[in-house]
Amino acid sequence: MQNTIKSPVVFEGVGLHTGAPVKMVLRPASAGHGVWFRRTDIQIGNALVPALWDVVERSPLCTRLVNHSGVSVSTVEHVMAALAGCGVHNCLIEIDGPEVPILDGSSAPFVRGIMARGVRRLAAPVLAFQVLKPITVEKDGAKATLLPSDKFEIEFHIDFADKAIGRQSKSLDMHNGTFARELCDSRTFCRQADVDAMHEKGLALGGTLDNAVVVDGDRVLSPGGFRHADEAVRHKMLDALGDLALAGGPIFGRYIGEKAGHSLTNTLLRALFQTPGAVRTILCDAEQADRLPGQGLVLSEIPNVA
Repeated sequence: MQNTIKSPVVFEGVGLHTGAPVKMVLRPASAGHGVWFRRTDIQIGNALVPALWDVVERSPLCTRLVNHSGVSVSTVEHVMAALAGCGVHNCLIEIDGPEVPILDGSSAPFVRGIMARGVRRLAAPVLAFQVLKPITVEKDGAKATLLPSDKFEIEFHIDFADKAIGRQSKSLDMHNGTFARELCDSRTFCRQADVDAMHEKGLALGGTLDNAVVVDGDRVLSPGGFRHADEAVRHKMLDALGDLALAGGPIFGRYIGEKAGHSLTNTLLRALFQTPGAVRTILCDAEQADRLPGQGLVLSEIPNVA
């Protein structure tokens, strides 16, 4: 069955790139509604922005959605990953600014907020997308692939010159509460040199050592270091889940990312939906629904870091 949240949940923080304060409210929605953002600070024109792959303005730094009126919402990947990982298919997200609050740089605060309210089943089957043929896209040495599978899996490989990160690989079957248990508390990360470069361009103005893991060579500058030895690759998997959630429903397929980022994952979704015979929509039966992210998740399984 499709799910929504039982009651509204409020998040307040700052935008990673703007540094501006922002309030965001996740509200229940009916079956078939999907996930939409509504800019409450927009008084004239269309303030509704669909959380879908074909309104993504591709960027290497974050995922930005832009509707036909030019109204946008940025850095949506962490909250989208939380919704997908908790098995929430329908939600109206009200936000009073152009960027989702970064909070601690992971999805854990969103997951804990959603699960504290609870998830409500709706009287409608889940519409999912089944990958039928391999799809691969490549750019600048990075690669993203979707392969047919009877479940949803994510595999990721990264390779950074900074010894604090280095080479990392991980693969997970995303069924049930895997996302919440294994990935949701992994924070965004960056190199100190990248932080300096972004600040010079007026970006990452809300970034701090409390909402991102910053590394410099073999040193981790953020207090407390990594939450996991492989936190970097786990966060890349978190991002991939959030970006893939913009398909508009769960995916039955195996995603493989090799040094991939937001832009390339969106390019992969575009290739999937624009390639004849590459994907089909299905209405999940009970057995298929049990293999989706979020099924059976309970609050006590979520890492207590938020």
